[in-house]
Amino acid sequence: MVRIRVLVVDDHRIFAESLAAALAAEPDVDVSAAGSGPAALRCLDRAAAEGRKFDVLLVDADLGGHAHVPGARPAAVPMAVSDGGEDGLVDGISLVVGVRSGQPSVRIVVLAEKDDPRRAALALQAGASGWVAKDCSLSRLLTVIRGVLRDETHLPPALLTGVLRELTAARKHRTESERLVESLTPREREVLRCMVAGLGRKAVAERLFLSPHTVRTHMQNVLGKLGVHSTLAAVALARRAGVGPADLAGDVVERGGQLA
Repeated sequence: MVRIRVLVVDDHRIFAESLAAALAAEPDVDVSAAGSGPAALRCLDRAAAEGRKFDVLLVDADLGGHAHVPGARPAAVPMAVSDGGEDGLVDGISLVVGVRSGQPSVRIVVLAEKDDPRRAALALQAGASGWVAKDCSLSRLLTVIRGVLRDETHLPPALLTGVLRELTAARKHRTESERLVESLTPREREVLRCMVAGLGRKAVAERLFLSPHTVRTHMQNVLGKLGVHSTLAAVALARRAGVGPADLAGDVVERGGQLA
């Protein structure tokens, strides 16, 4: 018998333990529980290192007590967050991003207290395969778990119209953001990628071998062309357009015969 390895991630201990116990009664399910995002990431990393990868993650949409900002695209959560303390907070949708980035073979189902088309759409955009009500029946949940392993996507029927509307709007916003980013010069795009990476003006100047004054001008031009008034807004728009951060880890540049 092929057994399905499931990890329940919920900071409400009684709910997590009750759900894990119910799933464990199934002959083809092995289940574990984690009470926080960092704990879940540590568990996933440890299981992968031991050759016992989890198949399905059941994640509380309100993990850590954070409701994701409506309309915002979730930021990627580095797997290094698994080194954080037990009290580290990672919200449910951001956890989806981190897991899909580090272990794309894991299927993720988000468990929610209430139907929310916008957050369900965000979860799907982040890489989740399903959105299920916490009060659904065990048989329904098992159907979803087995379905996502066949690459199915599961949503409550009542959410379908709202989720499709949200995804359509997100696609429109992405297209507009891409058009604005395309208006930037190559140098301005470099500066934008540095901004996405969280670099300040001085750090950008050092990386690109420019004066701080020149970088300031480029940043002002970037904000103007993108039609925003702050670095945070520029970064949010860049992420919607699919602009990634500058690669700081592998940043070795040769200048004047020397490595800088």
